[in-house]
Amino acid sequence: MLTGLPLSTIALLLVAGIVLDLLLGETRRWHPLVGFGKLAGFIERRLNHGQSRLASGSLAWMLAVLPLSLLSLALTDFAGLWLHAVLLYFCIGLRSLRDHTLPIYSALCAGDLAQARALTARIVSRDTENADESDLAKASAESLLENGNDAVFGTLFWFVLLGGPGAVLFRLANTLDAMWGYRSERFNLFGRCAARIDDALNYVPARLTALSYVLLAGSGRARAWQCWRTQAPAWSSPNAGPVMASGAGALGVSLGGAAVYDGEVEQRPPLGAGPAASAGDILRAWRLVLRTTLLWASVVCLMAIGAAYA
Repeated sequence: MLTGLPLSTIALLLVAGIVLDLLLGETRRWHPLVGFGKLAGFIERRLNHGQSRLASGSLAWMLAVLPLSLLSLALTDFAGLWLHAVLLYFCIGLRSLRDHTLPIYSALCAGDLAQARALTARIVSRDTENADESDLAKASAESLLENGNDAVFGTLFWFVLLGGPGAVLFRLANTLDAMWGYRSERFNLFGRCAARIDDALNYVPARLTALSYVLLAGSGRARAWQCWRTQAPAWSSPNAGPVMASGAGALGVSLGGAAVYDGEVEQRPPLGAGPAASAGDILRAWRLVLRTTLLWASVVCLMAIGAAYA
């Protein structure tokens, strides 16, 4: 591996990081990614002005990501193997996905539409004030499928390649894309570097995630594959398209379509095939993400066993 660590060690550390995340969840105070978000906001306010916003955005990305990534590399060399697992724990967001979406499922099952709207508004940027059950279920399922890649599988991919520092590099880059990667007047030039680097880092993990969703679709494998191949190209994001199209196809549910942003209805390309989303599809989407995590961990462990006996 690029870390110089044996694959067996990487596999054990990966499993340890996942277990820590599932047991402990996000730290309630002083979460490193929250602190990074504040740092990124400070850097953006200082540099996002003037005529050379493309250059200043590139500089801002380097100032935000590279020092912390290099620091994590130095710390793992100094502190030892255990820090790799801790860094993965801080970067991965599997438990967080569950904790932010299953309460929406519970609220919808209880008929508490107001609570479901409030909870959904915390995880998506679309308007939820007038959303019905199907709208909220669709938003939550889409968030689970896409963020399964961003918060879990992309992080695991770079952890296997580069250990804890790889997970840190990916999550910081992905966080900057979420903060700066918009085609708005404020971020169109400044955030272009962040968006392009995230696209590059996510290219392989997104397709492995899409493939995993297909493999875990059971009798719906052909449908999931067809949705990936035919629907993903219509999405503007080169990585979100394959992930969400294959995931929606695996679930056998229709996602995408109309959504309200800033009071305006936006018609997005369709995703998946089948009935409109309902509350139960949130739980099914979470289970798909969890099963995919177990699949990835199992594959890495099997690779480690194979390498040991090669």
